[in-house]
Amino acid sequence: MSDSESIAAGYAFTGPALDLGALLWEGACLPDAQIRIPLPMLNRHGLVAGATGTGKTKTLQLIAEQLSAQGVPVFLADVKGDVSGISAPGVTNDKVAGRAAEVKQQWTATGFPAEFYALGGIGHGIPVRATITGFGPVLLSKVLQLNQTQEQSLGLIFHYADTKGLELIDLKDLRAVVTFLTSDEGKPELKNIGGLSTATAGVILRSLTAFEAQGMADFFGEPDFDTSELLRTASDGRGMVSVLELPAVQDKPQLFSTFLMWMLADLFHDLPEVGDAEKPKLVFFFDEAHLLFNDASKAFLDSITQTVRLIRSKGVGVFFVTQTPKDVPGDVLAQLGNRVQHALRAFTPDDQKALKATVKTFPNSSYDLEEILTGLGTGEAVVTVLSENGAPTPVAVTRLRAPESLMGPIDAATLDAAVKSSSLYGRYAQAVDRESAYEKLTTAVREPQETPKAASKSSPKSAKEDESMVQQVVGSGMFKSLARSVGTQIGREITRSLFGTARRKR
Repeated sequence: MSDSESIAAGYAFTGPALDLGALLWEGACLPDAQIRIPLPMLNRHGLVAGATGTGKTKTLQLIAEQLSAQGVPVFLADVKGDVSGISAPGVTNDKVAGRAAEVKQQWTATGFPAEFYALGGIGHGIPVRATITGFGPVLLSKVLQLNQTQEQSLGLIFHYADTKGLELIDLKDLRAVVTFLTSDEGKPELKNIGGLSTATAGVILRSLTAFEAQGMADFFGEPDFDTSELLRTASDGRGMVSVLELPAVQDKPQLFSTFLMWMLADLFHDLPEVGDAEKPKLVFFFDEAHLLFNDASKAFLDSITQTVRLIRSKGVGVFFVTQTPKDVPGDVLAQLGNRVQHALRAFTPDDQKALKATVKTFPNSSYDLEEILTGLGTGEAVVTVLSENGAPTPVAVTRLRAPESLMGPIDAATLDAAVKSSSLYGRYAQAVDRESAYEKLTTAVREPQETPKAASKSSPKSAKEDESMVQQVVGSGMFKSLARSVGTQIGREITRSLFGTARRKR
């Protein structure tokens, strides 16, 4: 058996699989040697990498189309605004027809069911918001660019708000709690569990002010987005493609990359264990993945690693999309079983170093990968995936298929019409500002403080010393009548898991 035949045999799967393209060998495309990914292995995660302009986005589109066709929901982050075309049939031309003929593809123009979302409603899409409580202290620290000490202090503030039933819905709620805890009345509240220094509180407050000044307050609030919406299928059984439109916020990379992680963490906390399923419940494409790891704290990286390691058993596959494998920490990279590596450039010493490092991450092969990776054309990639028995397949240089949906954005009017006709639009379009920590603390300051009857048995002085303002608020009838929207009762601490995000019941 020749080397090319041996490679082709490694991709001859018997079960359902996604078709990526045809094998390239010694400069020739071999249309009968099809390169594929087994559908059950899509929850073993993956990496799509390559330099700008090498075809990464079209690879995502190609994979997303086939997942949808097989009934698997897909999440795509559209950073540049060119993925919305997945909802519309593609347009044939000589280039598309030529590629289809080369790789033995029966190309048919097809649009796929899609929902379009936008962070905080900024841009075209159904608004996606999160409450401060649900987002959690670790992720919020990443957005606010706090250091480790400040992150720990923010965690203490969340802990206090959770135990006292002070709902943190938006930025003004968090600002109100921080301000209270640094006031004369509030300082004793944290005394027994470490306290909150005035300097650290000042940094947090300034970060919140700067964050809000950049127009980012709209991302936090209610109604908070239920990530189970991403698991839906269309009426015809195809998986829904959820496209998060990010062009309007692409200059806020810390924000959108952390919001993507919140979505993944929220799914992780709430989905049941399913083990090895016949097909994934969802495949989540994490675009511009390097932004997530830049300047990340150890706690943040540890949480990412654990989430990626464990979410597989809940039926969710995660594909990180970036320029080079070195953008992804080693502990995370080791868990990515499926690899589609587009061309790399080697113009500088750093580029050459990255190229050598990339080659070392692939299994041994008969290719000269250093030469191959710098010579790949647009729409070509080096592929290795996990076979049906979980073993890595041989490295295969592949000419990829052409997507069947529109390779470009749909026009703004069509996109807006799709958003407003969605069944989810009425649920999430209008922001709600109900009573939460800010209003409760403001009301407590205004109301005259009454001494409980039970306190008459003890000295007035000791009662005054032992009962702080917030304790009185918690004990008031007004406060007890307000149930937490996330289902947590007053006075019972919110359950938090990885990233400190609040858990909610589906």
